[in-house]
Amino acid sequence: MKIRNRLNPSNPCFSFEFFPPKTDEGTENLLKTVEELAPLEPGFVSVTYGAGGSTREKTLGLVTRIKQTTGIESMAHLTCVGHTRDELREVLQQLEEAKLDNVLVLRGDPPRGQTVFEPTPGGFRYASELVEFIREEDFNFCVGGACYPEGHVETASRDEDLQHLKAKVDAGLDFIITQLFFDNAFYFDFVERARRAGINVPIVPGIMPITNVEQVQRFTRLCGSTVPMRLGLQLDRVKDQPDAVVQLGVAHATVQCMELLARGVPGIHFYTLNKSPATRMILGALRSRS
Repeated sequence: MKIRNRLNPSNPCFSFEFFPPKTDEGTENLLKTVEELAPLEPGFVSVTYGAGGSTREKTLGLVTRIKQTTGIESMAHLTCVGHTRDELREVLQQLEEAKLDNVLVLRGDPPRGQTVFEPTPGGFRYASELVEFIREEDFNFCVGGACYPEGHVETASRDEDLQHLKAKVDAGLDFIITQLFFDNAFYFDFVERARRAGINVPIVPGIMPITNVEQVQRFTRLCGSTVPMRLGLQLDRVKDQPDAVVQLGVAHATVQCMELLARGVPGIHFYTLNKSPATRMILGALRSRS
């Protein structure tokens, strides 16, 4: 099943993102989380890829296991970091042999300890080059990519960032998923600018329910997303009350999703952090209002 065929504003799909755990126990807990989310009938799930391919085998194993045991469409992330063209071709062949139809292509973050991305000799500098490679090699994947409503942290301006995105789309992307954001105004403005720039593929909003204040502060520093002042003040008041933080995070994300759906998004991608309760609460609230 090609994900591009599930992205439809008249019947938007919900999807979930996971990361490969470091331990066997963590893997079993993740599979339990997937089982808990399965009744919500996600359109697809995705599994991230560690820096330098550090979770390569786990990513491949998880996406294969999830699809084979649950029937849920699974998509592997794939980055340029630490890989030559030949190594990337091998990974793509493994995904193809596992009968996976979708891949999310990313440049990837610099490996730990490095502040600047350096391409691997014989590899790629930009995600657009990897997308182009997949198309030239005649792999039959539905290819997704990432975008940044508030601009990528490494670009000088949002216009420059949009130019980079246009290059990725022109190379052959079928859809794009946004980085997390907490103010829908950034998403709607981004979509408008993207359409004006000639980017016409589906743009799926990425939503992360806040469940831990320190965690969200760390994520926003890394990816350049901002927390609205009012939400930030509310979080500061309850930061030492874990249950209250979750309730506030779920309520905010639910309101975000309601507006996004009302304005015709093709789907919503949830950054689950490998946990199911917050996402289940949000979807329960959304479906009770539909």
